[in-house]
Amino acid sequence: MMGSMTHRIPEGKGPYSVGCTDLMTGDSTQGSFLRLFYPSQNDTSSEETIWIPKKEYYHGLSDFLNIYRTLGELIFAYYVGSVKCPAKWNAAFKPEEKYPLIVFSHGLGAFRTIYSAVCIEMASRGFVVASVEHRDQSSSATYYYTKKPALEAKGDASVLHKEWIYYRKLKADDDEVSLRRQQVQQRADECIRALDLMLNINCGKQVVNLLPLNFNWTLLKNSIDPQRIAVMGHSFGAATAIETLSKDVRFKCGIALDAWMLPLCDEVYPRVHQPLLFINSEKFQWPSNILEMKKLDSRDRERKMITIKGSVHQSFPDFTFLAGSIVGKIFRLKGEIDPNIAIDISNKASLAFLQKHLGLKKDFDQWDHLLDGEGLNVIPGTNIDLPAVPPQSTQ
Repeated sequence: MMGSMTHRIPEGKGPYSVGCTDLMTGDSTQGSFLRLFYPSQNDTSSEETIWIPKKEYYHGLSDFLNIYRTLGELIFAYYVGSVKCPAKWNAAFKPEEKYPLIVFSHGLGAFRTIYSAVCIEMASRGFVVASVEHRDQSSSATYYYTKKPALEAKGDASVLHKEWIYYRKLKADDDEVSLRRQQVQQRADECIRALDLMLNINCGKQVVNLLPLNFNWTLLKNSIDPQRIAVMGHSFGAATAIETLSKDVRFKCGIALDAWMLPLCDEVYPRVHQPLLFINSEKFQWPSNILEMKKLDSRDRERKMITIKGSVHQSFPDFTFLAGSIVGKIFRLKGEIDPNIAIDISNKASLAFLQKHLGLKKDFDQWDHLLDGEGLNVIPGTNIDLPAVPPQSTQ
């Protein structure tokens, strides 16, 4: 692979070894599909995790990028086919403490594996991270299983059949706002289902994984702290995180990475009572989007917003680490800032915020200054010039 020595998804900087596995429950779209990143026992697996696990994801990315699938598959297989994540595949879970849980929601055209850098960093710091793969036709590709009657079988035997769901392109007569608002509802429900699933596992309930993976789920019993749950997402996933907060108070705080606010309607904002951190890139945001974020401002709930200088919308997903600088600039996968520095600021600000609002006894408060936009490459609030708001009338 070209440049595979230099282009890698960064490893977690925290003290925990990181394991990774996939979980799919329920034989319909109503089940859950997620990739789990977690603190793992050392030396229980030597296999690194494959970043993009099936060629159908290349087809979906090709659809999303408007290139022919056959061409797209060749390009992706060549450039990223051998990319691995620095997490040990199916390593045994480390059950020695109660970990906080983060449910993570991906952006448009992404899927559960594309934010591995963020998820691995959080797991290396002692979080369990459930990265949901959404089935609302906003991911490039995803799949589920349906039960089909088995032909030769006697009685009611059935076989599981894989069904793929690809990205839904906007059609000329689509009303984008109503489509996205429909999708964000489904996405929030999927985040809540992922939380229910993880809490069931935490209670020791048997889990049936439709994927043929050898993983001991019973080690997770009593290893998640149900009082310390956060939701996090990027772009459409950040809107999903906000929608999820409005629907379920078990999520104690949220982190919105470069949020795209269009999918949210005004009724959602007053229902968000949890603390919220907006981490914005310098190049993606525009005034009306920022003004939507500001509708969440509150006197009695913490709302923080910071902007990472030199960053672009694609500074948060993993592609930013894998593109060479020329390709990265052309496709806006890279900003002016080193991608490792950008993700480091985002992760440290996130950890400081999570420590504060989940009541963690860690050393993440060393990065509290980032939450005030203080330090290199970060500014408080936004770099966007907002229109002057006329003074509120007192009538």
